[in-house]
Amino acid sequence: MIYWDHAATTPPHKEVVETMAEVMNRHYGNPSALHRAGEDAGKLLKRAREVCAGTLEVEPSEIIFTSGATEGNNIAIKGAAMQYRTRGQHLITTTTEHPSVYECFKQLETLGWEVTYIPVNEDGVVNAQQLAEAVRKDTVLVSVMHVNNETGAVMPLAEIGSLIKTKNARTLFHVDGVQGFGKLPVLLKDWKTDLYTLSAHKFKGPKGAGILYVREGVTLFPLLAGGSQENGHRPGTENVASAVAVAKAMRMGQERQPLFYDKIGKLRNSLMNEIRSIPEFVLNSSEQGAPHIVHFSYPGLKPEVMVHTLEELGMLVSTKSACSSRNSEPSRVLTAMGKNKELASSGIRISLGWEHTEDDVIQLVNAIHQAVEKLRPLTVKRG
Repeated sequence: MIYWDHAATTPPHKEVVETMAEVMNRHYGNPSALHRAGEDAGKLLKRAREVCAGTLEVEPSEIIFTSGATEGNNIAIKGAAMQYRTRGQHLITTTTEHPSVYECFKQLETLGWEVTYIPVNEDGVVNAQQLAEAVRKDTVLVSVMHVNNETGAVMPLAEIGSLIKTKNARTLFHVDGVQGFGKLPVLLKDWKTDLYTLSAHKFKGPKGAGILYVREGVTLFPLLAGGSQENGHRPGTENVASAVAVAKAMRMGQERQPLFYDKIGKLRNSLMNEIRSIPEFVLNSSEQGAPHIVHFSYPGLKPEVMVHTLEELGMLVSTKSACSSRNSEPSRVLTAMGKNKELASSGIRISLGWEHTEDDVIQLVNAIHQAVEKLRPLTVKRG
C-alpha cells in the first residue's frame, strides 16, 4: 500500500516517536511539582516551548500547548469573541474554512454574534480587498486559513493582514495554519497575525498535540476553568512528552520546508498534468495551490467507489476533509467555489508526503488509469 492521505494525518518521524517514548519513560514527573522529577519535566517543557517559539520567530511566552488545531481554533476564536465582546460582536471568516473553525462561528451565531462569511473565487481563494471591506469598527476577529485542507488553495495572508489592520487596528487576525506549516513559509509578523494554530500530526508529529500562538498583549477568555498552566489559557497537567515531540517535529518541518516545496511540488505538477489528461476528471486544485494537495472530481461516480477501487490497487486516497469524509453531503468547500452538486459530491483528494518519489507517482497514475477503465462502464450506465 502507498499512502496518499497526508493532509489527513502523516506518519510520524522515527526520531519524534523515539523522543516521545524516551520522555514518557524517563521524565514522567508533573512539571508543576516542586521535587526534582517535577523540575526536570518543567525544564523539558520550557525548552520545548523555546524551540517552538524559535521556529515561528516569536516569544516563548506566546506559545500555548494544546491537544491540536481543533482545540486551538476553539480557544482562539471563542476566547477572543468572549473576551472582547464589549468592542462589538461582529466576526469575519470565509466560506471554505475547516469545520473546526467554521462550526465555531456557527455556534457563536446562536449565541448572538454576527458573522460575515466572505466568498472565495473559482480557485478557492478569498479576495483580500473584499474581506477588508467587510471589516467594521465593531469587528472583533477575522479568521482565515493558510491552506485549504481539501483543495490546497493558498490564501493571501500578508495582504489580508495588512488590510485588516489598516481598516481597524484593534481587529484580531487568526490564522489556521494546519495545512501550511512545513510546506510553505510561515511569516507571522509579516501577516500581522495575532493568533495562529497548528496540529502536530499534520507535519509528522504526534496526534493529540499542537500549539496555539497568542501574540503578546492579546487576552483570551479561558474556555476551561482550573489551574494556571499555559498562562491560564489551558489549565491541566501539561503533556510534557507531547510538547517535546511537537517541538522536534516543528524543528524538522521548518528545516525541510524549502526542500519539501521543491521536491513534492514537482511531483504534484506531474500528477496534476496526468489528471488533466483524463477526460472523466475535473481538476479542482489550481497551479498556485500548496505543493502537497491535488483534488479532482469524477462526475457521476460516488467518491467512495473510486477510493475503494484505488485501495484494491494498492493506493490509499481520500475524499474530502477527514473530519467530514463519512458525511455523504456535497463538499461545502467545492460548493463555495461554484461547483455544481455533481462535482461537489464526487471529489477525490490526493495529498503527498515527504517520502513520496517519482516512482510512487507513476504507480499511482497507473492505478488511476486502471480504476477509470474499470469504473467507466458504471458512469456510462448512469449517464
